[in-house]
Amino acid sequence: MTTSETISPAEINLDDPSLYINREISWLEFNRRVLDEARDPTVPLLERAKFLGIFSANLDEFFMVRVGGLMQKVHAGITRSFGADRSLPTQQLEAISQLVGELVQEQYRTWAEEVMPELQNNNISIVRYEKDLSDADKAFIHEYFVKEVFPVLTPLAIDPGHPFPHLSNRSINLAVQLERPKATDKLFAVVQVPGVLKRLIELPSPTGSAVFVSLETVIRLHLKDLFPGMKIVHNTAFRVTRDTEYEIEDEEVEDLMKAIEDSVRKRRRGTAIRLEVEAEASEEIVFNLSTSMELDTVADVFAIPELLDLSCLFQVYALPGYTDLRDPPFVPQPNHEISSASDIWTAIKQKDILLHHPYESFAPVVDFIEYAASDDKVLAIKQTLYRTSHDSPIVRALQRAADAGKQVTAVIELKARLDEERNILWARELEKSGVHVVFGFVGLKTHCKVAMVVRKDDDGIRRYIHLGTGNYNPQTARVYTDIGLFTSNADYADDVSALFNYLTGYSELPVWKKLIVAPSRLQSFMIQQILRERDLQLKGKKGRIITKINGLLEPAVVQALYQASQAGVKIDIICRGICALRPKIPGVSENIRVISVVDRFLEHSRIFYFGNDGEPEVYVGSADWMDRNLSRRVEVVFPIENPEMKDRVINEILMSSVRDNVKARELQADGSYVRVQPAENEPPFRSQSHFLELASNRAIRRELTADNSPKIADTKGIRRPKKPKKAEDIPPRRQATSE
Repeated sequence: MTTSETISPAEINLDDPSLYINREISWLEFNRRVLDEARDPTVPLLERAKFLGIFSANLDEFFMVRVGGLMQKVHAGITRSFGADRSLPTQQLEAISQLVGELVQEQYRTWAEEVMPELQNNNISIVRYEKDLSDADKAFIHEYFVKEVFPVLTPLAIDPGHPFPHLSNRSINLAVQLERPKATDKLFAVVQVPGVLKRLIELPSPTGSAVFVSLETVIRLHLKDLFPGMKIVHNTAFRVTRDTEYEIEDEEVEDLMKAIEDSVRKRRRGTAIRLEVEAEASEEIVFNLSTSMELDTVADVFAIPELLDLSCLFQVYALPGYTDLRDPPFVPQPNHEISSASDIWTAIKQKDILLHHPYESFAPVVDFIEYAASDDKVLAIKQTLYRTSHDSPIVRALQRAADAGKQVTAVIELKARLDEERNILWARELEKSGVHVVFGFVGLKTHCKVAMVVRKDDDGIRRYIHLGTGNYNPQTARVYTDIGLFTSNADYADDVSALFNYLTGYSELPVWKKLIVAPSRLQSFMIQQILRERDLQLKGKKGRIITKINGLLEPAVVQALYQASQAGVKIDIICRGICALRPKIPGVSENIRVISVVDRFLEHSRIFYFGNDGEPEVYVGSADWMDRNLSRRVEVVFPIENPEMKDRVINEILMSSVRDNVKARELQADGSYVRVQPAENEPPFRSQSHFLELASNRAIRRELTADNSPKIADTKGIRRPKKPKKAEDIPPRRQATSE
């Protein structure tokens, strides 16, 4: 179909599978964008190494969850299609295998030809071969092996009397071929590289260089100590990934925590779904390994030319020093309304407060709970917890509050993917302290980010609310971009009280005053808002949609966006990850522009802007436009109504993201992405750098004002970024070119 053809919207079937991008392929394209950051020579070197590690860690989770689920369907004989693109499970697995092979090849080319040589030029290296070790290195390695490694190793023979062992998920192992003296029969054994020890061991360096050797290399050098009297014929490192996807039958669950614990235990023994093996491995070893794990030697086995599992590069990234090889350090700025008030309660009572993390500090969110725990006027605390840090100050504060006799309720999501064990541990710790721990609903994940403090102020009982787009995790809050709102508005408080009653007890859903809650009405609300913009446009008025999300998959939402585009509504979608929508299709989506920003911080906030013919409405919350968020989770989206805050969200946060022409990639109709380039006479604009600059300038302005110095307008030497254009002035497209 050419752009010159005239197409009537009524003639287009919006259920056509060709209008949708496959979920799994779209996710792999996101990980390609992560890999692009490792390939980008303008990114500091250690940051490039970090992105290589992130790519590997992402791919692990993709196989454990998404590929594992597809394999379950294939093994169960399920042949029907899933998703709006109608791809069969077998078709998806074939496409995944091919694309992953290409991506991994590019990852290791980037490592071997670009990142690793540059690290060596900067006196950082990982030694893999004995010939590259000095005598002093070998002496150190031998002592380390004897004292730290040998005691925890267990060589495992493989023969009729010793079946192939169960190897831990994501574990690195050595497959060893041996011969007895004066015998020609080959023997086979496996040595699991201990996961309890550091993967990379730093060697003493008289020159001050950072030199590492992998743990599997240390073991390789001492295989004769593990198999004394045997001849080592060949050895190779390999790694197995297992299926961790599980389902819990709602009707059969009597104790949710026990059901989750049982599922986590089963996960450790999940079916093998991927084998990574060193490229120089013998065909015999590859055959033995794949046969033992019932894997296809073509589709499920990936030959790795270099160091297995580059997530170990996080260790290299954590090296002290080398500041010139990292992004410039930054300090999250304090919020002026809170820091200048006598206490946090006074600040929130005076006005609603918007926080933009990580540019603004997450500390007020932690303080909100910590101050509540120690404040004698606080009567109760209620909070949802989806993911939090391993030593969470928020959880500790909830414990102290319960110890002090306050009413404390924690709604903990036990099914938070790959964080189940940590959440079970926190649940038990909180219960011991007297916290009322609730696990929400069996069939729904509680994904909303909500906290409420009930305080007896001098003028009566008041409820203080925090709503956010991100988890209550101080660690990830330094690297995830999120938005948080503090308010004591009675309408918000009434809704949050009703929400907690819904989560913890038996109650009918209320008529919400402010919150839009899933699964009860969020999907219908979003579709209603999209179609309102369509109807306005059809009436000759001005429709406009801008959204910033992590994923777009729900077919009903995609179809509503297609209908709005067909009516002429200009739509900008800033979607970090999965996107099923195909933009730029004539007669369907030529008015839709989709970009993805992958940069220093993980884009995580969700913002929804509806132009409403010049009377814009803005919503922020925890939900993406994904089927899981809209129908299988408890989510909260809330309006930003304060004019000053609304202007900030629209013209500072959203518009800056739309303008990005440095770290943005634009989605094409075929599902590929191309890097956005500045248009002619347009300066480069990097949104995350802009946000850092804005936060810094605000801090400088406050310091100058506090010192009775001239206002920023009269002060030289302070950079003032241009204010972005308003939403209606931003064109729907920018120039995009292939790299």
